[in-house]
Amino acid sequence: MADITEKREGEFFKDVLKYFDRAAKFVDVPSGILDQIKYVNSVYRMRFPVKIQGKYEVIEAYRAEHSHHKLPTKGGIRFSSAVNQDEVMALAALMTYKCAIVDVPFGGAKGGIKVSPRKLSAEEMERITRRYTAELIKKNFIGPGIDVPAPDYGSGEREMAWIVDTYAAFFPNELNAMGCVTGKPVSQGGIRGRKEATGLGVFYGIREALSVKEDCDKWGIEPGIAGKTFVIQGFGNVGFHSAKFVHEGGGKIIAISEWDGAIHNPNGIDPLALEAHRNKTGSILNFPGSENVDKYGALEIACDVLIPAALENQINKENADRIKCKIIAEAANGPVTPEAEEVLNAKGVYIIPDIYLNAGGVTVSYFEWVKNLSHVRFGRLGKRWDETAGRNTIHVLEEMTGRAATDKQRSIIERGADELDLVYSGLEETMINAYHNIRNEYHGTPGIPDLRTAAFVNAIKKIAQSYSTLGVWP
Repeated sequence: MADITEKREGEFFKDVLKYFDRAAKFVDVPSGILDQIKYVNSVYRMRFPVKIQGKYEVIEAYRAEHSHHKLPTKGGIRFSSAVNQDEVMALAALMTYKCAIVDVPFGGAKGGIKVSPRKLSAEEMERITRRYTAELIKKNFIGPGIDVPAPDYGSGEREMAWIVDTYAAFFPNELNAMGCVTGKPVSQGGIRGRKEATGLGVFYGIREALSVKEDCDKWGIEPGIAGKTFVIQGFGNVGFHSAKFVHEGGGKIIAISEWDGAIHNPNGIDPLALEAHRNKTGSILNFPGSENVDKYGALEIACDVLIPAALENQINKENADRIKCKIIAEAANGPVTPEAEEVLNAKGVYIIPDIYLNAGGVTVSYFEWVKNLSHVRFGRLGKRWDETAGRNTIHVLEEMTGRAATDKQRSIIERGADELDLVYSGLEETMINAYHNIRNEYHGTPGIPDLRTAAFVNAIKKIAQSYSTLGVWP
């Protein structure tokens, strides 16, 4: 999506603190340790001049490191005209809890550059990105063992390539320079599967939630994604890939909204066809077979699963009572305000929280970081071995049964896992285990009101344990 600069409800970081305080009641941790976990450790606010359209403009930017309980810190860089310090601090805090939930050994961080990418040329974006990187280097806010950025709203592989190139220019003898940032193109140290990782993680999380028959019975739906109706807000990288995998899994996407409007089709929308339409026309509007509707009204269309995949505070006290879904799957960071959540909980809406559901991006970023530090592609050492083992298995089975394997059987058994297979497998394992960990916390700890609180409790316990291991307490 492009920039959404409408008025925000409340202050984002205060919302995160509310969630933290609510969860802290269920954790037996000294108050001083809770305070250390709760607040942001470091914030770097910078201003620098960049030549744009023939004249110099001063760019405002930030980098926040929320927690140093594990290093490096990790978090994306957001390019948006709505960027502010409160937002960056909140997102950094969410990253800390997110990493803990999916057992990724990073502290949380976040960056933001206050510009609108839609109004900038590629050359201007490059100048801003490289200068921002240089500013981070000056203050030791970037490095493979210090702080590792990644793509976020308004940025992607291209910007990450500029960052790693700039970092390598400053540190030409740094063997692990590629590990200073993730989300890079595969040709420049990236990893296959990173681009779609957040959306795929969203799919795995929703699929796992819908696999629990006990819960589905409460919601009045049959288990499984197939046949369920979905509404998706945001058709950027996360929204598109969430839609793609849901569609492939048999879900029916009946509405999609974007910055300039929304479309609705009760018979279902093919996200690949919609992407082709947008590439051709520049908009999702006027998609054949669909009607154009208000972009915020789309959130209120009745469905089984609503996936907000845009920016924070999109579901608030003004529209919460008009939301008509059984499940809200938070693909975005902070799309539901605390005030709205009270209304939704009272209505029985099940919210799969952002600090779990959109952790696919940081999970695969972790895989990329490990790849960069190990200097070897996943699958390179084992793929041929797996294929040989498969052929040997077929040979033994043929001797035992006296029957020759078919070409299809051979292709299945002989196939060795490549990098993409291993990334998808690792991400799926991570999202499945993490979901059941927080669900077990929800149902196993008396008094926990919802899944979000359970997720925060799970994260706080793990982070506190890090301080305990270091001898800080008890």
